Amino acid sequence: MNITVYLGALEGNDPALGNAVRELGTWIGESGNSLVYGGSKSGLMGQIAESVLNAGGKVTGVEPQFFIDSELQYDEITKLIVTKDMAERKAKMIELGDAFIAFPGGTGTLEEITEVMSMVSLKHLDAPCILYNLNGYYDSLKQLLDHMIKMGLSSENRQQGIYFADDLEDIKALLATVTK
Repeated sequence: MNITVYLGALEGNDPALGNAVRELGTWIGESGNSLVYGGSKSGLMGQIAESVLNAGGKVTGVEPQFFIDSELQYDEITKLIVTKDMAERKAKMIELGDAFIAFPGGTGTLEEITEVMSMVSLKHLDAPCILYNLNGYYDSLKQLLDHMIKMGLSSENRQQGIYFADDLEDIKALLATVTK
């Protein structure tokens, strides 16, 4: 299974982030799954790619040309796909993914996973969309989604396929349950 992971090119200031992202990457590599991610060597992105590779897994990076021009790509990954811009990058990462995980990240991570959430809610994408809610990182987003339902602007049916996982064990259980 190709697992598309959205995450930051920064490391953040909580050591739990690095530990959890390396744990996720090691599991992806050891489990025979493959990583699809943004292609960068920096921050959490570089850490997940390195951990997948160190565990014997395959890594596909999808990076727009302007990041390549800035030499941000991770050269040691299995495959690098260069896109003309961010829109093409997002489309390619969705095309390649069988499951989607948003690790804690910044505005780019949020933009990418909300596109997946929208496609899942519209039933244009039949794949699990998992928000890795490490230490409650996505609690406020979960509250917002619940609020949308309470306000009649969304429904449980529309949000079917969007999951929140507190740790790697939750992610494994979700993927075992909702994927073939």
